[in-house]
Amino acid sequence: MSDQSAGLGEAFIAKQRVRLEALQRELLGGEEGTIADERTFEEDHGEEAHEFEDEGQRLAQDVANQALRDTSNQRIADIQRALEKIAEGTYGYSDESGDPIPVERLEAVPEAILTVQEQAAREARH
Repeated sequence: MSDQSAGLGEAFIAKQRVRLEALQRELLGGEEGTIADERTFEEDHGEEAHEFEDEGQRLAQDVANQALRDTSNQRIADIQRALEKIAEGTYGYSDESGDPIPVERLEAVPEAILTVQEQAAREARH
């Protein structure tokens, strides 16, 4: 494992930690905003007569919002795991196989905890 860790370097890992923490704050803030927007809409429009079209649009929006929340929740979990891996000294290695994750992938997706192939398989299962 030391070959990959040496290749990443302390400066790279420190930069990734900062990026991961910023991503986590951004995603958590976005989630709070979506919930607040839904609550405000319901408070503003809760007493109004409902049209079937309005209800259909609201249901479609609810489905879209849930899909976004599910994606955000998985990404937040991956960010938290990547931060744990930094603390453990295993950042840059797949949780599934232990194989090194290429630096280019980590630069593009700092929360990557799986190789591209493993990530594709994970997404295919869900």
